[in-house]
Amino acid sequence: MQLEVLQRKENPLLKRVEVTFKATHKAEPTPTRDALRAFLAKELKATKDIVVIDFQASTFGRYETVGAAKVYKTKEEALAVERKHILVRNKLIEPEVKKEAAPKPEKPAAAPKAEKPEKPVAPPKPEAPKAEAKPEPKPEKAAPKEEKKPPAREEKKHAEKKEEKKEEKKAEKKSEKRPEGKKKEAK
Repeated sequence: MQLEVLQRKENPLLKRVEVTFKATHKAEPTPTRDALRAFLAKELKATKDIVVIDFQASTFGRYETVGAAKVYKTKEEALAVERKHILVRNKLIEPEVKKEAAPKPEKPAAAPKAEKPEKPVAPPKPEAPKAEAKPEPKPEKAAPKEEKKPPAREEKKHAEKKEEKKEEKKAEKKSEKRPEGKKKEAK
């Protein structure tokens, strides 16, 4: 892996050096944040614990990773200035684990206002054992309900429509069977 520092800027107020970099990694996977910190520390002649990588990004299909990093004078200054999630990513501090809230004590059940005499509960009735795999006789089907018949006029119209459709189908079949050259001429 080759590391190239693209830009270097001194920041005396925050006591750090801000760097943008480009890492070329042919035939290797994208380098981890930890590996980049080690290479930057070697390149900038610093220790690994004072180098903080702000971001790193790789482009699909390229063997390059670009990013920004900050090199502080001491670790204490880095811890004072940097945001917590960036410090956690760079493994300078341990992530905070949220403790589960202690279960709240349950409220005692409210006392009944007036005690009612309890009715004795009847024990459940024992069920008779079922017969083994005997199909139950099916109830006889009720007589089929008569469908509503349309009035006489509508019945005639309906029958006429059916006949017309049948005739149209017959005519279509006949026209399909006849070759084009032998069509009957109307007289």
